Amino acid sequence: MAPTEASLDRISSESPTRLEPLARTCEPRVEATRTIGVTMRIQKEIIRLQGIIDLPFGELHARVEGFYARHMQLLDSGRAEEWAAQFTEDAVFDVPTLPEPVRGREGLIASVREGRRRLAESGQRHRHWQGVIDVQRQDDGTLQVRAYTQVLASTVGEGPEGGRSWLHRVCVCEDVLVVEGEAFLVRSRKVTRDDLA
Repeated sequence: MAPTEASLDRISSESPTRLEPLARTCEPRVEATRTIGVTMRIQKEIIRLQGIIDLPFGELHARVEGFYARHMQLLDSGRAEEWAAQFTEDAVFDVPTLPEPVRGREGLIASVREGRRRLAESGQRHRHWQGVIDVQRQDDGTLQVRAYTQVLASTVGEGPEGGRSWLHRVCVCEDVLVVEGEAFLVRSRKVTRDDLA
């Protein structure tokens, strides 16, 4: 039965000494709840301060895989600015299809746009698939990531060349990842091609 306003007034006017035993009974439970709450907040803060690098390895690896899934989707969708934003400002991108390494985000954006233009002219679409991802923590707080990357190509449209898909390239991608807040950024990338090794 819910207390009425009159009964609440009566309880509040009771002598404090009469309510003390009830307060003493509840106090340990209240204090335990407070302690659990504080402990949980402290644990969450420790995890936040430690950051991604110090996560258990399985969780760290899953986050790295998630990063690359998004990263390759952005590249293949031609979203050059968003893709380049996943690199550090001074990133170096070394790939054998270019005469020299690309440096910095502006260079990366220009390179993606040029690549998209050439693909459109040839009537091709490329998809990058990255797997067999090996993640190694480094003493300087970075991650060394080595993965196999396949580039799948398709011709777009109808006609003699339309509707065809094939394995375009097989590569090894070696990245150095740094962490900023809750995000990974690529500081350097070196790509080698199996057909040129």
